[in-house]
Amino acid sequence: MNEPRTPSEEDHDVDYDDAGEAVLDPREKPMGFLDHLEELRWTLAKCAIAFAIAAGVVGFSLKRFNEVLLWPLRYVQQGRPELELELSTRGVMESFGILFQLCGFGGLAIAAPFMLFFVGQFISPALTERELKLVRPVGAAAFGLFLLGAAFGFFVLVPSTLRVSLELNDLLGFNTLWTPASYYSLLVWLVLGVGAAFEFPLLIVMAIYFGFLRVETLRKYRRHSILAIFIIAAIVTPTPDPVTQCLFAAPLYVLFEIAVFVGAKMQRRREARLAAEG
Repeated sequence: MNEPRTPSEEDHDVDYDDAGEAVLDPREKPMGFLDHLEELRWTLAKCAIAFAIAAGVVGFSLKRFNEVLLWPLRYVQQGRPELELELSTRGVMESFGILFQLCGFGGLAIAAPFMLFFVGQFISPALTERELKLVRPVGAAAFGLFLLGAAFGFFVLVPSTLRVSLELNDLLGFNTLWTPASYYSLLVWLVLGVGAAFEFPLLIVMAIYFGFLRVETLRKYRRHSILAIFIIAAIVTPTPDPVTQCLFAAPLYVLFEIAVFVGAKMQRRREARLAAEG
């Protein structure tokens, strides 16, 4: 006769009944390997459908969507009304490439929240309640930081880069003839790149939460962190001018200090919890 199982320290996230048998989480349901593959197939199908619908919406309202993306160019043009600043295609197929680029990246940006939701539904049964409580705020923070970085890149860095490029053209006596491919490549690089770079404070907080990094170390090497921030700014910004790099590095440093402040609170709570657990 089997004896009731005694829960160990490794099973602190698992509930047991009076007989010592594990009680399954109501979110979990027994599934075989083929059932998991079927769930994965439906998850990927829903992601593909969301992307197709979003890309279709962008394609249907392509002119309006394009006008929104041209805002940095129009904003810079307002400061220089004497300059004819229009994008010019230089090849027959260039417009087709821009069309696919707009629908692709635009559809991905719109569908991304829905796709993350579908993926979250797929992996949530494998997570414990404690992990779910951590994943939800972390996911919300990651999404918010990405939007903040993308907005900063679109409304601040892109106009600054265009303005510096025009000033250099005037200095060197060059005519300004920009193609849509060069403009949208710059736009995608700065918006997505800055959005991704704004995620680094969250990585710092997570490293402190799991005990991989200590706040004292960050404070001790603060000068090195500032140097690393400027290196990140130099990599992400496509122009070597110090103005754009400083504009990018300034909010990154503010986010770094916020991450240190939040991480210090989390570290104290973690140490207090470990001390209470003995």
